[in-house]
Amino acid sequence: MSSSSGELKMALAKRVLSRVGSIAATVMLVQTIIHNYIPRELHAYLFFGLKNMFTKFSKQLTMVIEEFDGLVKNKIYEAATIYLANKLSPHIRRLKISKPEKEKNFNITMERNEEVIDVYDGQTFKWIWLCRQTESKHFYNPRDMDSAERSLIRSFELTFHKKNKDLVLNSYLPYIMEEAILQKHKNKTIKIHTVGYERMSSLHDMWKPVNFDHPATFETIAMKADQKEMILKDLERFTRRKEYYRKVGKAWKRGYLLYGPPGTGKTSLIAAIANYLNFDIYDLELTTVTRNSDLRKLLVATTNKSILVIEDIDCTINLKANFVNRAMHVPSSDFHQSEITITLSGLLNFIDGLWSSCGDERIIIFTTNHIEKLDPALLRPGRMDVHIHMAYCTPCGFKLLAANYLGIKDHNLFNEIEELIDIANVTPAEVTEQLLKEHEVEDSLKGLINFLHKKMKEEEEAMEITQMESDDEKKECSP
Repeated sequence: MSSSSGELKMALAKRVLSRVGSIAATVMLVQTIIHNYIPRELHAYLFFGLKNMFTKFSKQLTMVIEEFDGLVKNKIYEAATIYLANKLSPHIRRLKISKPEKEKNFNITMERNEEVIDVYDGQTFKWIWLCRQTESKHFYNPRDMDSAERSLIRSFELTFHKKNKDLVLNSYLPYIMEEAILQKHKNKTIKIHTVGYERMSSLHDMWKPVNFDHPATFETIAMKADQKEMILKDLERFTRRKEYYRKVGKAWKRGYLLYGPPGTGKTSLIAAIANYLNFDIYDLELTTVTRNSDLRKLLVATTNKSILVIEDIDCTINLKANFVNRAMHVPSSDFHQSEITITLSGLLNFIDGLWSSCGDERIIIFTTNHIEKLDPALLRPGRMDVHIHMAYCTPCGFKLLAANYLGIKDHNLFNEIEELIDIANVTPAEVTEQLLKEHEVEDSLKGLINFLHKKMKEEEEAMEITQMESDDEKKECSP
């Protein structure tokens, strides 16, 4: 029986090979006839007709997603490039890898003519990335000025069952667009932008970016635990409420006011927020902006998922005076020497008017050392929603700084230092400076104790002088 079974298998194999050989011979014969007897000009039409004939009987539908729609970038193509980078099969044979200058991550994409299979909602979708060269001298690819790129046409082919057409258009492609945005945000390198005043005419060049590499996090800044928890909860709630903001008709933005003495960690908190959210920072120096119209341009030129920072708002511009005299403008032949004409109303429109809705998921942070100097119109909710008092260093803050800078969580000098810090008005920056002065831990702590005693003595002397001046004024005023 074993011998008989083997003979049957051999016979079947011979029959299959014979059929394959016949088909191959037929194909070769057809190719020979086409090349020898059919004019070359008709080859394309013939193959196109054969392809259409087979397509009519196919249940598959193919969508072509080109890199450009005219001269405008195709957002679906860009999203597919990012999305498919995370869908590459371990069986893929070729990959493209690059690393842009000053970026932290590698860019990995599929190579041309490679295939990726994706499964969504239980359905299978096949992606192929195609690149073809065009011979047209008039074709221009706006992607790159390099001559090698000008005639290169890139596209994706998305193939799926015809029954899934509505699923693709209404669900699958929107899902890819959203996932690509999230992935791009996750992988980006945070940048800090400053205003390029010499290029104010172009929205794309108004801000100059550089990589932001500040190490501050919520774990390292010296703040009260309950204050940190409040800020983190507020940030998380804000980033999750896109649909809520749309529902109630409000721009998706949040305003923070950080106030307190110099050196209390306002800049470090801004850096910690940027690192926590992975948001870019736009650092705006109001004193160098000359007009309200330029202020609006700067806002429009910022991106979504960003933080706009205006530091020392009480010192940058005399807003009250400009509000009263907002129509005043000193004519000058030199535009850059004209009087600054930013007004309080212009600033309010900038942060809370119609122009503030030109973007999503933005945070505006103001800092000041003197909250009492700010106009009440700036302080109301909707402009500065959260007021955060950056106070002097606390015993809890000192322990965190000691752990960060000295690598210790306890020491026999801690009790004395904590008692002194509870009394002295000392900032986290001052404590940090003392901890960094000495190499040995004990020397650093003793130096901090001496500094705290000196600080307290100076404060007592200052209070005595103030009291003496007050007493002298009372004597002068008495009859």
